[in-house]
Formats: sequence, structure tokens, C-alpha cells
Amino acid sequence: MSKYNPLWNWIKENGTDSFKLNYSEIETIVGFPIDHSFLTYKKELIQYGYKVLKISMKEQTVAFEKTVE
Repeated sequence: MSKYNPLWNWIKENGTDSFKLNYSEIETIVGFPIDHSFLTYKKELIQYGYKVLKISMKEQTVAFEKTVE
């Protein structure tokens, strides 16, 4: 079980094809500040049918997209 499972489950339940979350929204969902480990853990998201499309440090957002099955 990953520390980001609450986020992955939230994304799966959201069901939207593509969307952005800002860092603050992600931190609220997972319960801790987002850090560099996110770059390692993001590959787990593919198991939930999504991928990280873009991480913007400037805008402090992460874009997600549903994968094609």
C-alpha cells in the first residue's frame, strides 16, 4: 500500500477523462505535503486507469489523464 493510495482512489472515483489538481488539493486528499517522492509513486497510478500528464512547478498543479484501455 502506497502513501498516495488515497489520491489514486480519489482519482479513480472521480472518473473524469482529464483534469488538474493543485498541490493544495492533493495535500488535502492525502493528508500530507506533496514532495519529490511523488515522482516515484506516480507510476502506481497506471493501475487505476490514469497517468500523470504534466507536473507544473510554476502553477503548482498536476494534470491527470485517463489511459486508453
